[in-house]
Amino acid sequence: MNKPELLKVEQTALPPPAVSFWQAFLFWLKLGFISFGGPAGQISIMHEELVERRRWISEKRFLHALNYCMVLPGPEAQQLATYIGWLMHKTRGGVAAGALFVLPSLAILIALSWVYIAFGDVPLVSGLFYGIKPAVTAIVVQAAHRIGSRALKNNVLWAIAAASFVAIFALNVPFPIIVAVAALVGYIGGRIAPDRFKTGGGHGKADKSYGAALIDDHTPTPEHALFRWSRLVQIIVIGVLLWVVPMGLLTAYFGWDHTLTQMGWFFTKAALLTFGGAYAVLPYVYQGAVGHYNWLTPTQMIDGLALGETTPGPLIMVVAFVGFVGGYVKAIFGPESVFLAGAVAATLVTWFTFLPSFIFILAGGPLIETTHNDLKFTAPLTAITAAVVGVILNLALFFGYHVWWPKGFAGGILTSVDWISVLISIAAAIALFKYKRNVIHVIAASAVVGLLIKALTL
Repeated sequence: MNKPELLKVEQTALPPPAVSFWQAFLFWLKLGFISFGGPAGQISIMHEELVERRRWISEKRFLHALNYCMVLPGPEAQQLATYIGWLMHKTRGGVAAGALFVLPSLAILIALSWVYIAFGDVPLVSGLFYGIKPAVTAIVVQAAHRIGSRALKNNVLWAIAAASFVAIFALNVPFPIIVAVAALVGYIGGRIAPDRFKTGGGHGKADKSYGAALIDDHTPTPEHALFRWSRLVQIIVIGVLLWVVPMGLLTAYFGWDHTLTQMGWFFTKAALLTFGGAYAVLPYVYQGAVGHYNWLTPTQMIDGLALGETTPGPLIMVVAFVGFVGGYVKAIFGPESVFLAGAVAATLVTWFTFLPSFIFILAGGPLIETTHNDLKFTAPLTAITAAVVGVILNLALFFGYHVWWPKGFAGGILTSVDWISVLISIAAAIALFKYKRNVIHVIAASAVVGLLIKALTL
């Protein structure tokens, strides 16, 4: 072994120096601006930075935290950042890590949403979205394929996926009911035929070591991370107050039926239904935001997802776009303050969407750290994940209809189709499936194509 290799071994044999709260704060801030690529990309970035390069946490402890976050409703990458921040620097570390994962995305989306709603008819903007929307349709199909290939391991799970698709596509069954029925089927099926509800795999085993870490495999659980009933009650009480106080103020000042109050209530429910990631809850958001409340149109919903795909942060941040457009269009503070209305609505929606995630981590983390056992999240989640595949496929068809037939079937299925949009979707699908191109690259290329097409047709 030569000298450089020997030096590297010696360096990794010792844990890195202690990390202060403010050093970690700067990293979490940086992560908030570079966390592109959806949950898989975001988790990959954290693994590379925290496990491999900085060695703040070992591979085993990282996966242990990730497995817990995977069984929770909500964005798992943001919850993982919250968990690691909490483990390193107590509650303030978790709050800083989780908040900084979201705040840059919120600021960027408020700015982009304003440009979209105020200047969406400008040829430059409309051209960009003309190319992006067909690509988003292909991206949603890829999401269904990605989750399905991991989740649908036998005929029973395929049947659950098919049933959920029929339920939401043909019968218009609300998403929460689909989740509840799937969980019940999984609960019963897991006892009758447990082997049918074992997907296996997950995120694999922790069989790699990148050297000694600050929080290593056998590092004792920090004092603040030990489970205590008194602390659990304290976190739950504070979490409930953080929900009740703003909701109570909204109800008292504006009334229960006001747009802001209903947004707070609706997105609280959405936050508790995000099993399977953002794509799984989008149909529920569509059913409520577009179909029930009329906060935005189907086309605007697709455009919002396109913006969410191109900005850092969790994809569920598309809810900030929904809130901004709803507040702006409804002019809840009067016609002179439409931007303020949109910004306040977007911020409020983000608060109610992410608050449960913080409560889940800060309340449940000590139990997970104290036990250090592998989580046995049973058959109900397996069944829910299978149902999610059918729901996402329905979402892809919904997007495809509105993008490929922007004016409906009025002139006939073949004569009214927008063939250019169809071709862009096919090209995007080939880039994603065959050539494994990055989502950001596909969206950027599609945006350029849309811009050129609009320029040539003017």
